[in-house]
Amino acid sequence: MVIRSLMIVCFFIFLGSSNMTAQEYDYIGAAKCKMCHNKPATGQQYKIWSEGPHAKAMESLSAEEAKDPKCLKCHSTYYSVDEAYIATLTPEEGVSCETCHGPGSGYKSNAVMKDREKSIEKGLIIPDENLCRTCHNEESPTFKGFNYDEYLKKIAHPVPAAE
Repeated sequence: MVIRSLMIVCFFIFLGSSNMTAQEYDYIGAAKCKMCHNKPATGQQYKIWSEGPHAKAMESLSAEEAKDPKCLKCHSTYYSVDEAYIATLTPEEGVSCETCHGPGSGYKSNAVMKDREKSIEKGLIIPDENLCRTCHNEESPTFKGFNYDEYLKKIAHPVPAAE
């Protein structure tokens, strides 16, 4: 009886710990985001991103830097996440949508995206200054300070319905 009770307790501890450490969502890549976020009516977020510095982050690296994990972790979403959660994300995307907004497999559907709370429940991250500072900080050899409000304006990609 004691052994059975102990086994049941161990089972629930194992079950609980695996749920706490498991990531639920996969990285789907900017091409999937483009399907909905490239239309004028929805704000052309993909177009704005693709023409900005985050999409070109890999291009800014020298050949040597493009092999350095310390550089890659901030210049490409692909190299900053666990490979097991990469669905269709590519290294060439640079700092993709999902660096700032979280892995998109859970919130990519239009039905979910129309509901902000549901999107957040399904993995959407609303980025803030702390998130940006995970890369824009003194650890970077090219860091020259970071004014969050100023730089946020340079990459702004608003959602018209939210304005």
